[in-house]
Amino acid sequence: MTITITTFERSPDGGKGLARDMRVRWALEEVGQPYGIRLVSFSAMKEPAHLGFHPFGQIPTYEEGDLALFETGAIILHIGERHAGLLPKDAKSRARAITWMFAAVNTVEPPILELVTAKILEADKPWSKERLPLVQDRIRNRLDQLSARLGNADWLDGPFSAGDLMMVHVLLRLRPSGILGEFPNLSAYVARGEARPAYKRAFAAQLAINDPSHDVGG
Repeated sequence: MTITITTFERSPDGGKGLARDMRVRWALEEVGQPYGIRLVSFSAMKEPAHLGFHPFGQIPTYEEGDLALFETGAIILHIGERHAGLLPKDAKSRARAITWMFAAVNTVEPPILELVTAKILEADKPWSKERLPLVQDRIRNRLDQLSARLGNADWLDGPFSAGDLMMVHVLLRLRPSGILGEFPNLSAYVARGEARPAYKRAFAAQLAINDPSHDVGG
């Protein structure tokens, strides 16, 4: 059965790899599974046809036969459980990799998303200037902890896993802020993720959709 994922018709970041379909693309590339895409506009995401796949009107979704999934963590866990390459065979190592997947989206990502909100959606609020340093400090606190745990290792727990895939993509959102650059070992960790051939293929595929020469109606 063909796998189909939904992605932005035009990504807000212009195809720089920050949209969440990038995580699913990368995971599928890592396990060598082909997939198709269905482009969705911002207005179409809120219409009944898409809400049937994603009740919160977001992307990506994952469709395979009569199976429809949403939430990148759930999608990547499903991919990792069905195909070799993202989750270790050893039960304890596998459990730890899944733990890191949850840590990426539940512990590290929330303050990073808060920074995006503070800089873009709340920039015109009278209290914005006072709040921004507090948000940045919360991020630095999380990165201090993550940096200490990673140390000089290449990956979070032995070989590369779905936990690293999720964490690298979460950290990528910080690069424009300059905060990631304050942590050399985390910057190098992200660079190792970006250097993986599967990441490069996924990035190129997402970028191609956002190329001005790409005809979204074709």
